[in-house]
Amino acid sequence: MKKVNTIILLIFVISCSSANAQWQQQVPPYKPESKELYDSIVHMDSVWEDSYNNCKMDVQAQLISDDLEFYHDRTGLMTSKKALIEALKNNICGKVTRELLKGSIEVYSINNYGAVEMGYHRFHNKTENVTGGYSRFILIWRHENGQWKMTRVVSLHAN
Repeated sequence: MKKVNTIILLIFVISCSSANAQWQQQVPPYKPESKELYDSIVHMDSVWEDSYNNCKMDVQAQLISDDLEFYHDRTGLMTSKKALIEALKNNICGKVTRELLKGSIEVYSINNYGAVEMGYHRFHNKTENVTGGYSRFILIWRHENGQWKMTRVVSLHAN
C-alpha cells in the first residue's frame, strides 16, 4: 500500500510539473513594440531610481504628476503629490534604496497618452541592513509637452 501511495504521489508531482511547464511555454517572450519608447521609459526609470536613491527631491517632484494616484498594496491609495514627496523625504531619503532587476522592464504604449512600464525591483533598507525580495511594480507615464510624468503607480511587495 505504501508503494502504491508513493507511485500516486510521484505521478501527481510529474503531472503538475508538466502542466506548469506547458503554461510557461505559452507565455510569449517580451519584445518591445517600439524600441524608441522602450529606451525612453527605461531612461526615465533610471532617472527616477537615481533621484530616489540619492535624495534628489527636486527631480522626484518634476517626475511626479500633480494628479498622481499611488496604489500601495500595504498602505493603500495616496493621491497627494505633496504628501508623497513628504513621505519620500521623511521615510526613504538616506534610509532606503531601490534596485531594478536588470532586464525585467516591459513597456507598452498607451495611444495619445504615454506608456505603461512594468518590472521588478527590490529595496535595501540601510538603517536595518535588510534587503527585500524582488517585487512587481507598474508605472503609468504620461507624455505631455515633451516631458514624461508618472501619473499612476502600483507598488506590490514580495511575501
